[in-house]
Amino acid sequence: MKAEHILQAKGATVFSVLAADKISDAISMLNEKNIGAVIVKDPTEKVVGILSERDIVRHMGARGAGVLDMSVSDCMTPNPFTCAADATVDELMAKMTDKRIRHLPVTQDDKIVGVVSIGDVVKRKIQQAEQEAQALKEYIAS
Repeated sequence: MKAEHILQAKGATVFSVLAADKISDAISMLNEKNIGAVIVKDPTEKVVGILSERDIVRHMGARGAGVLDMSVSDCMTPNPFTCAADATVDELMAKMTDKRIRHLPVTQDDKIVGVVSIGDVVKRKIQQAEQEAQALKEYIAS
């Protein structure tokens, strides 16, 4: 299974905020959409970063509630790691583990076409293991 298959199953909607938006606005979007990260764009629609729950918590721990009035650009992770649409589940898992990240923007032709989370990857890995186990049971039974 590949990143593009995950996006086909879960949907490829990319939620984004502007770098100049307030953190409180980004938090509202995270809550409203029930997601863990948003893509950050500049006014020209160029991707400049990613903002995750982890980024927000890290800054709140250091600066307190004043973070809510800061701009997204002050808290985001610039130049996010990405993956190709044809990246396999194993490649996604390896990159997320190696880079210690929970969200990967998926790119195709230098454009973001979706975002996969560690939950998406683990779900597909479990499905693969269950399918392999079922195939082995059927093989042994025949």
